[in-house]
Amino acid sequence: KRQAEMASQICLDCGYGEEDAERVASMIRKDNFKKDEETQILEDVACLVFLDDQFEEFEKEHDEEKIVTILKKTWGKMSEKGHELALEISMSDRAKNLVTKALST
Repeated sequence: KRQAEMASQICLDCGYGEEDAERVASMIRKDNFKKDEETQILEDVACLVFLDDQFEEFEKEHDEEKIVTILKKTWGKMSEKGHELALEISMSDRAKNLVTKALST
């Protein structure tokens, strides 16, 4: 919520109107993200960035059970298109195995 308020204020400070600023805030708050295509795309991007740029380091710092739980939650937030793109990400064998385990349980 705090990030949404900050982004909205930045928009206003940069000359965007109230309606645009509120739209940005709504997307960041993930209001209706499963029903709002733009918000769902933003969520997909956040999940894809995590999987592509942060996951391999993150998984080294946590136990397997926690990683599998996080992957299940991440997967549940994504659209079908997001799932397709996620499966195309190049990962280490260990990371791939964790993703496979999360998707099969």
